[in-house]
Amino acid sequence: MREHKWDLVRIILSAVVLIFGVISSRAGWFNDIINLLIFAAAYIIAGFEVVEKSVKNIAKGEIFDENFLMSIASLGAFIIGQHAEAVFVVLFYSVGELFEHIAGDRSRKSISAIAKIRPDTARLITNQGEVTVPAESVNIGDIISVNPGEIIPLDAVVIEGVSSLDTSAVTGESLPADIGIGDKVYSGCINLSGAVKLRVTERFSNSTASRILEMVENSNKKKANAERFITRFAHYYTPVVVILALIVAVIPSIITKQYSVWIYRALMFLVVSCPCALVVSIPLTYFAGIGGAARKGILIKGGDALEALSETKTVVFDKTGTLTKGDFAVVAVHPQKIDERTLLGLAAAAEYHSNHPISVSLKAAYGKLPENIKIEGVQEIAGEGIIAKIGDKNVLVGNDKLMSKNGIDFHNCHKSGTIVHVAVNGEYFGHIVISDTLKPESKPAISLLKNSGIKTTLLTGDSEHRALEVARELGIDKYHAHLLPEEKVSEIEKLLGNSSKVAFVGDGINDAPVLARADVGIAMGALGSDAAIEAADIVLMDDNPKRVFTAMKLSKKTSRIVLENICFSIGVKVLILLLSVLGISNMWVASFADVGVLVLAVLNSVRAVR
Repeated sequence: MREHKWDLVRIILSAVVLIFGVISSRAGWFNDIINLLIFAAAYIIAGFEVVEKSVKNIAKGEIFDENFLMSIASLGAFIIGQHAEAVFVVLFYSVGELFEHIAGDRSRKSISAIAKIRPDTARLITNQGEVTVPAESVNIGDIISVNPGEIIPLDAVVIEGVSSLDTSAVTGESLPADIGIGDKVYSGCINLSGAVKLRVTERFSNSTASRILEMVENSNKKKANAERFITRFAHYYTPVVVILALIVAVIPSIITKQYSVWIYRALMFLVVSCPCALVVSIPLTYFAGIGGAARKGILIKGGDALEALSETKTVVFDKTGTLTKGDFAVVAVHPQKIDERTLLGLAAAAEYHSNHPISVSLKAAYGKLPENIKIEGVQEIAGEGIIAKIGDKNVLVGNDKLMSKNGIDFHNCHKSGTIVHVAVNGEYFGHIVISDTLKPESKPAISLLKNSGIKTTLLTGDSEHRALEVARELGIDKYHAHLLPEEKVSEIEKLLGNSSKVAFVGDGINDAPVLARADVGIAMGALGSDAAIEAADIVLMDDNPKRVFTAMKLSKKTSRIVLENICFSIGVKVLILLLSVLGISNMWVASFADVGVLVLAVLNSVRAVR
């Protein structure tokens, strides 16, 4: 409110002078000239900026706008002797503009607060010690340090120390996230507890915080259909209104010879018909909606995406990294003749020296191997598995091919995933199932969407069996498996023929074409690829599928507010226009029909930020 204090002072001063003028004119304290000067002073205090803007716009060739309508209507009222009404028109209009600016600032603050998540400096570790340098000068591979209470300036990996992070500014998640050596961290998160050293993985311009700022700052460039319509509507509407006002002023005056009556009604017509409530409130609603979403870790690149999402009836999901965690984990251990722990230990020991994702998952599932274990003669056979001597045992760990080639009678598993068979000294000891595990939020996310009447589809390059299993477990309506990227695009195009919009949710590089082709592309922002984020219309910063429902709920609320403002503004204006032409209304009511509607519409728009 501080930045608008002079506007507030000007409005209060004008109101005081207006009230004094009304009282003095009715009480007969001064003659007509003094009263005229009092009203003129009130008019200048309240309306000078409106008239000034109108004159400047006319000089630029921009004649027909709300400032022009207000200036003509108020000056006309002043000329025909309706001094108090003339002042009230510009005074109430100034009040409306003040509300508009305050609401706009509030929405902007919800977005500009995001700018605080990107610090401009970093503490770089050099041979001479720590040096504070501009964050944009730090290169990939450089080491930086971040103390408790500081914001992480660049995307990086922890190489020393443990801590917890406040990620709410980036992901919208309120719970702190624990980090340790090897964990990825993102710029914009606040280091809460311990000092850490980080190896930078992204330049300043491509860091998470920078990408967030860029997407939010560019969001107003992509207007919704409703915004574009209102802009075109106002361009043609205002000249038509001025022509109609002239008709109201001239033709009835010639017929009835009541010139002042019809000029007054024409001026009321101008005041009522000002389209500022629509022109201001609709873009403000989308702006507020985008700001509110950003506070929840949902980045929407424009009003067009927000509008399209509100019309979406089908949501299509990628599987890996979107509904699943995107990393392999042991999901089942089926031993024969030995216990589960021993079977897992044999597999982990054989895979000890390998960095293959399957090897990593086996070692992670078992934990630390005994220090005295003896592993020799390791042979890694591409596409098959590993042969190793562990102590006095010859161990084979691998797929069907490895077992068949070595004459091992193995058993297949009913579970889907990667099956790792284990044989010892030529005898089959069982198998381990490794699969990409579902995110805990995936099932509630699908449930929320289905309860809202949204149809869901799964598109994946995975096997038929795995796709069916995931679809059944999550309750997804349809699925398509064994799909290449171009085949995913084909499946999306089949759905696009319907009247409702289609959204696609994905995270990988191979999802970029589908994200771009869908009506609404939604990318996972924290773990998603740069290509996916670039192609998407909406980015979920915490990779939580439940945010899809949150974004849809917010988009529907925003669209509902837009519709409320359109119906309310047009309805009230049409009613007061009819009353004005019929002589039932007056300038005070006309002012409310314009500025009062603007204020109410603006206040309604601000609800979208919550």
